[in-house]
Amino acid sequence: MERTYESAMALANRATGPLAAHFESWVSSLIDKQYAAAVVYVKARHAAAFDHWLTAQRIDLEDLSEVHLTQYQDRRRRMRQPVCASTRRQERRELVHLLGDLRELGVCAKARVATVPTDDIAAAFGHHLQHQQGLADSSIERYRTVARQFLVECFGQGAVDLSTIGTVDVIGFVQRQSKRLTPPAVKCVINGLRSFLRYAQYRGDVVPELVAAVPAVASWACTPAVPKAISAEHAQRAIDSCDLTTAIGLRDRAVLLLLARLGLRAREVIALRLEDCDWDRGQLLICGKARRECILPMPVDVGEAIAAYLERGRHHCEDRHLFLRSMAPVRGLLQGSDGIGSIVRYALRRAQVDAPHSGSHQFRHALAVRMLQSGASLPEIGEVLRHRSQQSTSIYARVDIEALRCLVVAWPGAAQ
Repeated sequence: MERTYESAMALANRATGPLAAHFESWVSSLIDKQYAAAVVYVKARHAAAFDHWLTAQRIDLEDLSEVHLTQYQDRRRRMRQPVCASTRRQERRELVHLLGDLRELGVCAKARVATVPTDDIAAAFGHHLQHQQGLADSSIERYRTVARQFLVECFGQGAVDLSTIGTVDVIGFVQRQSKRLTPPAVKCVINGLRSFLRYAQYRGDVVPELVAAVPAVASWACTPAVPKAISAEHAQRAIDSCDLTTAIGLRDRAVLLLLARLGLRAREVIALRLEDCDWDRGQLLICGKARRECILPMPVDVGEAIAAYLERGRHHCEDRHLFLRSMAPVRGLLQGSDGIGSIVRYALRRAQVDAPHSGSHQFRHALAVRMLQSGASLPEIGEVLRHRSQQSTSIYARVDIEALRCLVVAWPGAAQ
């Protein structure tokens, strides 16, 4: 049978098992997510075979779980039918995808995950951070991981009694972490641990003195790393390397211009939505760290690049994110997926640029360096980059070598 959308829908229409009531809508959802016709057909074929097996085994969708996927794949082994490993892996992937979609529709029960007391307390802590303190998702995940590690070291897999935690436990945990992590990473651990102990104090489980017992890590303000900024020429070469005859090229050019002209962080580009573009005023609404919103002007070249992407490159999709994945399932880029970093790496590779590193943050550093060299003050740079602390902006003072030369004191006894 030809691998087309019509043939996949024909398989859905012929289904008579437990999946029959949902098969057609499931195939339609795959088409809406921009999966290729051949991919949709393969998924439908595996689903049809699985539906036939469910009928023979008299298994209802409400009871469907990963156990049944394993039993389904073991049928060939019991019948002594040879099957290559790659075919078996693909079959497993397609069935796991099907099961996940059925769970999203509410047809199947959610996966049963065995938890221990430490997981429950860490989850409650994450819920507190999200709904009471409004932290970003990345910070919540980091703090929750630290809390769980600390609880596992104190209580293992058994019952948790926070009132038994002592100063020795807190200091010992930090000392063990400091032996395997860099100072900046240890500082994140300390912040997460201190936040968790404050939460425990809020619950009435620990005394305030325990929060004060969390040791600090040495973090010298005079020794931050020198910002690694891409040069203006290399940045322009990376931008010009985008193929404007393709949807991917139009998207990548708009992303790179946002990084270079406005100094946006990767997570801020990912979070942009269609309604954040104010075309009448030429402005962009940016959701920065700690969910702080600010309005930035939209440069002409940035606006033209975004408009070109929306007109000729962006897929028709219900997702309201400004920038979408180029491969199915078509949706917004996920936070932490390194989607922006991949765009930067591919652009640098196409332009044959040997940049300081391959991350997106070098464009933000480059914007600050160019502003400094053009005569902008550090407070002005901090305002553009939306720094909350002047200390964050002060690192760029170390980049302006020419301005620092006049501050050099002659070495005693040296020739005048």
